[in-house]
Amino acid sequence: MSLTHGDVIEAHEWLKGRAVRTPVLHVDKLDLGGTSLWLKAENLQHGGSYKFRGATRAVGRTGAPGVIAQSTGNHGYAVALAARANGMHCDIVLPMEASLAKIALIADTGATVHQVGTTVEERLELVAKLHADTGHVIIDAYDHPDVVCGQGTATLELIQDTDHLDAIVVPVGGGGGVAGAVLAADGGMDVYGVEPVGCDSLRRSLEAGHRVTVPPGPTLADGLRPSTVGALPLSILRDTIAGVQLVDDAQITRAFGAAMMYAKLLAEPSAAAALAGAFQLAATGEYRDIGVLITGGNVDAGVVSTLLSTYQEVPA
Repeated sequence: MSLTHGDVIEAHEWLKGRAVRTPVLHVDKLDLGGTSLWLKAENLQHGGSYKFRGATRAVGRTGAPGVIAQSTGNHGYAVALAARANGMHCDIVLPMEASLAKIALIADTGATVHQVGTTVEERLELVAKLHADTGHVIIDAYDHPDVVCGQGTATLELIQDTDHLDAIVVPVGGGGGVAGAVLAADGGMDVYGVEPVGCDSLRRSLEAGHRVTVPPGPTLADGLRPSTVGALPLSILRDTIAGVQLVDDAQITRAFGAAMMYAKLLAEPSAAAALAGAFQLAATGEYRDIGVLITGGNVDAGVVSTLLSTYQEVPA
């Protein structure tokens, strides 16, 4: 399937009045040398995540009596919210170790929550069974064109509201968000993905020229642990993405604290990973203005307490 910049524009028009146009923040304290960072605060989006954009677009165009989705959390919550708004039945499949905060949010929508295994393959197996039993439409987290283009609208707004970026940084789970970002940028600037160390399916897939499965390693970024990047995102990113930054838990913790203390943004670790990657990129001195997609803010209170207790200030 071939998607274009025009598809992101169309999705953006459709989402007007449905999704929040979240603010873009610039905080001097987060700048490094001659590089300024511009933060798109999608943690303030409906559902606390930019996943709301793609899910709302996809679910709103199905016309089906019910939908099914697998997710590590935010996509599932976004699909559940969209299903409730459209009066649809909704089944969400999560891993056994899913965030308690995200499980509670999804359950509160009235969706049926299923938890199974620890891998995306186990979740997809249950999704297939639910689909066979009900006939309800599957809203894939990565390989659905409406999801990719819907998520891309966040980057489109970031570009429109700054108008001078030369790079954009997006965290990578299954790759739908960064694929949407590439479509939104339309070759006008470099787009980088960020993956946790040990969860780098996109980086390895780009090197290999085909999808590579990576058993997810331990990471604070629970939303960036899919074992395999989506086929549709990889087809978009293969010749368009500028590169992939790898970040570890120490870097994510530092970025989480910086977002909280200086930008006053509650960014879940998966979103803070993007800021960690932007710090890496800014340190090279290659870019003057970097856009950072703060993709979500759904995080357990206990995680917030732990991360802030170990936070160290960003060096001046």
